[in-house]
Amino acid sequence: MPNRLATQTSPYLQQHAENPVDWHPWDEEALELARSQDKPILLSIGYSACHWCHVMAHESFEDAEVAAEMNRHFVNIKVDREERPDLDQIYQTAQAMLTQRSGGWPLTLFLMPDGTPFFGGTYFPKHARHGMPGFLDILPRIAEAYREKRGEIAQQNNALLEALARTLPAPGSGHELKRAPLDAAVREFAQVFDDVHGGIGQAPKFPHPFELAFCLRRHALDGGELGLAITRLTLTQMAEGGLYDQLGGGFCRYSVDETWTIPHFEKMLYDNAALIALYSDAWLVTQQPLFKKVVEQTAAWVVRDMQSPEGGYYSSLDADSEHEEGKFYVWTPEEVKNLLTPDEYAVVGPHYGLDGAPNFEGRHWHLRVKKPLDAVAKLLGVPLAECERRLDVARAKLLAVRIKRVWPGRDEKVLTSWNALMVRGMARAARVFGEPAWLASARCAMEFIRGTLWRNGRLLATYKDKRAHLNAYLDDHAFLLDALLELMQAEFREDDLRFARELAEILLDRFEDRAAGGFFFVSHDHEPLIHRAKPGYDNATPSGNGIAAFALQRLGHLIGEPRYLEVAERTLKLFYPAMERQAAGCVSLATALDEYLAPPQTAILRGDGKATDEWQHALARSYRPDTLVIGLPREARNLPATLDKAPASGAGVNAWVCRGVTCLPVITGLAEVERTLSGTRVA
Repeated sequence: MPNRLATQTSPYLQQHAENPVDWHPWDEEALELARSQDKPILLSIGYSACHWCHVMAHESFEDAEVAAEMNRHFVNIKVDREERPDLDQIYQTAQAMLTQRSGGWPLTLFLMPDGTPFFGGTYFPKHARHGMPGFLDILPRIAEAYREKRGEIAQQNNALLEALARTLPAPGSGHELKRAPLDAAVREFAQVFDDVHGGIGQAPKFPHPFELAFCLRRHALDGGELGLAITRLTLTQMAEGGLYDQLGGGFCRYSVDETWTIPHFEKMLYDNAALIALYSDAWLVTQQPLFKKVVEQTAAWVVRDMQSPEGGYYSSLDADSEHEEGKFYVWTPEEVKNLLTPDEYAVVGPHYGLDGAPNFEGRHWHLRVKKPLDAVAKLLGVPLAECERRLDVARAKLLAVRIKRVWPGRDEKVLTSWNALMVRGMARAARVFGEPAWLASARCAMEFIRGTLWRNGRLLATYKDKRAHLNAYLDDHAFLLDALLELMQAEFREDDLRFARELAEILLDRFEDRAAGGFFFVSHDHEPLIHRAKPGYDNATPSGNGIAAFALQRLGHLIGEPRYLEVAERTLKLFYPAMERQAAGCVSLATALDEYLAPPQTAILRGDGKATDEWQHALARSYRPDTLVIGLPREARNLPATLDKAPASGAGVNAWVCRGVTCLPVITGLAEVERTLSGTRVA
């Protein structure tokens, strides 16, 4: 009989609806049950694309013996970390404090009825192995400790709550904001950069798209080749490796090895959102054809496989299919030979390494570039253009067959924050490459958010099965504001500007810490939890505080609203000591700091619609990370004074180049606008 998770919107929770475990979602009913029965809570946090979550589920949560122990001793609560990042943040931090080990998923914690954790870990096997305690063994021992050691647990809980409180940045407004963290971050990345295979850090290797974007920005604004070298090598190696889906486009979450060959096969929306934007910008700087191909193929994957008929973007694709990790993606040479002509295989075999030893579990081949196509062409004595044609035909044939395999699970919930990141990425790529279909995709997702996840002046965090719910978080609001600023540069609509102002006001009204500065992760009217986080460091997604400060500054300059600039400044002053300590961990805040020190420049264009579009497209062909380009329709009304510029008469365009809210005289020639925007930057 299904448990209480059957009615939840999260696919991850629904995966556990048939478990013999008496699971509860996180809600007041479960918390009250723990209090009334004086039982500890067993909290399990994961997500639907998580491989080790599936392993623990099969070994323990589907096992009647384990379930009986869980049901006997605990109130069992299952949480989707993607729907409840507020809980995940708190309990990952607590787990690290309790165990002095890094966290991850599945996260397994044992809580007092008031929500304070007293023991935990990540993955536990059913029986002890490889030095890991068995889950079945520890359950009765933890229940006994709860009954017999209340005094010790209470002391530990008090210390833990005090430690959590100390994670909040100390208030203080005396910090003079300087550019030192901007230079320090690139130096810190250089120290951990793999200059052979690319990447920041060693295996397992994650893409770090926001860190690479920061390096590219520093190259563009400060000169020097270090930031560009880090970015170019890493993006090239990732795109040629197995982290990238060579047939279908899109990137997996991380590589288990230093050469980017074998990924953990789950594909997350947020990674690909950031990478689409980054590869677009890297193409502007380098004109490297590979980067353009990656954007085209990844955007095609997003529209084809990750956008719902309703308009929102789905969350992820699982690593597993048919209970095997990577089965959907891997091949044998015989399979590939049988699908291609001999001429096609002559290119594909050496190019993707099918003529070498298997690279996945000793018996399968995961496709990655092993021999460059020009080297294959030289080897075969065939023109490069012909090799490119054969490869394109072969890729299409292999993809058509792969589509017919048993698919990995797709998490079809729509998350506001991750959708905002993808709207930004698709709108950015559409601007760079002049691709209207990508802009239409981004616009469709934004309209879905406005129509479904925006209710009576409040933003909701998640949607699935015709149900939108959960109080939205800082990231939802900040990422969405940032996405609107990008979308307005691709296609200005007055409704987008109004929505951006509404979101900015909510950030100030419901999230800002007016006493100390910065933004809490949850709103002032959120349910009480054991800790209220105010995160400044970037993780797999950027810091909500960093993006909020960045976007509020840009909007403040754009519409002439000093309150937004003041709030951003208070945020930067609060987190400046963190930037001084570990600049590389705070690139979102550091980017906002950059634009505090030197306000962004804005090109405001207004005139004939066709001519204005042509000017916008021309200006988008240069990488200027400190510049916004706003093309205003002639008929636009109700504009703030900073944007309410007179349109050119006839078929011409009037342009104003502004730094902050200070604008130069009107410019009527495109070449002069480009020269002005490319002038020396004063920091």
